[in-house]
Amino acid sequence: QVQLVESGGGLVQAGDSLRLSCAASGRTFATMAWFRQAPGKEREFVAAIRWTSISSHTSYADSVKGRFTISRDSAKNTVDLQMNSLKPDDTAAYYCAADPSFLSTIHIARAGAYSYWGQGTQVTVSS
Repeated sequence: QVQLVESGGGLVQAGDSLRLSCAASGRTFATMAWFRQAPGKEREFVAAIRWTSISSHTSYADSVKGRFTISRDSAKNTVDLQMNSLKPDDTAAYYCAADPSFLSTIHIARAGAYSYWGQGTQVTVSS
């Protein structure tokens, strides 16, 4: 049974940092990503990491570039999202997504490209 379990959400103040973690189990993946969804808004891409046996590639939404870092721990089978300099606009439910395929650059930001999703973790940034 495939499971993606997010953790690390919470309530923080603007300017603070937070680290989200997604623990994957049940099968192997080649692409994992974080999306977020604020109330009344569509789910939007945040960051993705794709990997092969010899390299990994990261991608970020423009809104988080320079503030967020996605990373992978292959030994623990986890993907983390380090979020720095948080803003109230970052408030959302954050979802981990994964796919067994090495998704192409044009697909990594599309929610529909991912086969598996976690339940989400709430991040609230107060001003």
